[in-house]
Amino acid sequence: MSVQKVRKAVIPAAGLGTRFLPATKAMPKEMLPIVDTPTVQYIVEEAVESGIEEILVITNSNKHCMENHFDKDYELEARLTESGKTAQVKMINDIANLANIYYVRQKEPKGLGHAVLCAKSFIGNEPFAVLLGDDVVVNKGGKPALKQLINAYERHKASVVGVQTVPKDQVNKYGIVAPNKNVAADGRAVKLDNLIEKPNKEEAPSRMAVLGRYVLTPEIFELLEDQGAGAGGEIQLTDAICRLIDTQAVYAYDFEGIRYDVGDKFGFIKATVDFALDRPELRGQVMEYIQSIAKSK
Repeated sequence: MSVQKVRKAVIPAAGLGTRFLPATKAMPKEMLPIVDTPTVQYIVEEAVESGIEEILVITNSNKHCMENHFDKDYELEARLTESGKTAQVKMINDIANLANIYYVRQKEPKGLGHAVLCAKSFIGNEPFAVLLGDDVVVNKGGKPALKQLINAYERHKASVVGVQTVPKDQVNKYGIVAPNKNVAADGRAVKLDNLIEKPNKEEAPSRMAVLGRYVLTPEIFELLEDQGAGAGGEIQLTDAICRLIDTQAVYAYDFEGIRYDVGDKFGFIKATVDFALDRPELRGQVMEYIQSIAKSK
């Protein structure tokens, strides 16, 4: 049986970013730069490298600069061209041409599940990807995290959630999957029995946490439309996926790559340091500075 291609992706980006106040009072958290590139650009690039053709960003009324970032800027291009800065002109042109990007506002902050539901008309009756902007994943020399999930979707012809193992004392921060004990794992993919949103460590069915990457079948929208409020009084995507498991197979895929939680301050700092060390023009200076700090402490 042929499987429909995953062409579209949804990036929920309507959150207020309160953990990064005061910076996010005037700037969306998705635009906070890791070195010199906004975090949302890394997410868009991962989607494009995974074969996604069209992207819908779920925003709110305060996120205009994110739309501007992925748009053409003729005045800036003209000034850079006049100054002979052709490399910079190419760079900003490449950003504008990354993908077909569309935007819709989530009018009320009702949770991730409600944000995904805002994409129903855009997605139609197709499988689709969801990428959360708080999770930046780097897999040097390998396939992007989302591409790994798309491959698993094509193999199993079922929804797939991206997971990685987290320490036991951190399971209460994530949605945790419960593998089906009667179905053997297929490499990095496991069929699911359940998902539990932010369980305490004594009740967690595993240490495999859902980490911001999904490939979902369109039937999820019917479930989200009548999904009641869950954890935090919000409409949780995890709860709808739990109900989806009752009607069709859902898999978890333990994706390869280093994942940075850039929605957390220390995670953001780690990403900034690691990305800077990856830049040839910065690596020497950054290493020297880190070593000087280590010696002085």
